Amino acid sequence: MAAAAPPPPPSPAPEAPNDVPQGSTPRGHPLFARIRLAHPTDVPHIHKLIHQMAVFERLSDQCIATEASLSSTLFTSPPFQSFTIFVLEVSHTPFVEHLQYNNPAYPPITKVVNLDLPINDPDRDLFRSNGGVLGGDACVAGFVLFFPNYSTFLAKPGFYIEDLFVRECYRRKGLGKMLLSAVAKQAVKMGSGGFAGSLVMLLMLMLMPSSSSSLGNFHTFFVGFRIQEMK
Repeated sequence: MAAAAPPPPPSPAPEAPNDVPQGSTPRGHPLFARIRLAHPTDVPHIHKLIHQMAVFERLSDQCIATEASLSSTLFTSPPFQSFTIFVLEVSHTPFVEHLQYNNPAYPPITKVVNLDLPINDPDRDLFRSNGGVLGGDACVAGFVLFFPNYSTFLAKPGFYIEDLFVRECYRRKGLGKMLLSAVAKQAVKMGSGGFAGSLVMLLMLMLMPSSSSSLGNFHTFFVGFRIQEMK
C-alpha cells in the first residue's frame, strides 16, 4: 500500500503593508486567542502543524508521522501524566463555548490581542477548528507538546518541552510566549514552584531578532527546554 501523501505545505503569508510604522503598538483589530488541551478531533490539525514545522526546519524527509500514528499514541494517558499538547486557537470573534473543549483537567484560557490590521490567513479554512461544525470562525494557529521529566540534581519534577510551533501569519504577536506561559503556569500549579528556565527563555525571546525565521519556530531554540522548580 502506498504511503499517505503528506499535508500540503503552508501557504505563503501575505506581506504586511509598508505603511504601518515598524514597532508600532498594536491597536484597532482584536484577535481572540485561546489555549486549551488538545482533543482527539484535533489530530488532523496537529498533523498538518507538525508537517509545517518539518518543512520549516528542512526536515520533511524525516517526518513520517501520520494521523493514525498520532491518534494511537498521543491520547493514551491522562493530561500532564505523559505526552500533553496545548492547542492555540485564534478567532476574529469571541469564542463559542463547547463542552467538548471544557476539560476539567485544564480549563481553556483566553486572551485578546489588539492589532493594527486584521490578519490575512490563507489557510484559515484548512485549520478551522473542528471543521467549523461548532460555529464561530476559530482556527488552529499553533501547538506546544510537552511531557513530565525529573531533575536528579534538584530532586524535583518539571516539564520537558519537545515542540512549539506557531503558523507563519500569526507570528510576532506574542502567541508563542502565550503558549510558553501556559506550560509554565501549569508547572507551578502542579507544585513545581518557580522555574529558572522561564526567565532564560524570556530573555532569549526578547533578544532574538524580529524576523520570521527566528521567531517563527521556537522549536529551533528550545527543544529540550526544562521547566524546573528552583528555590
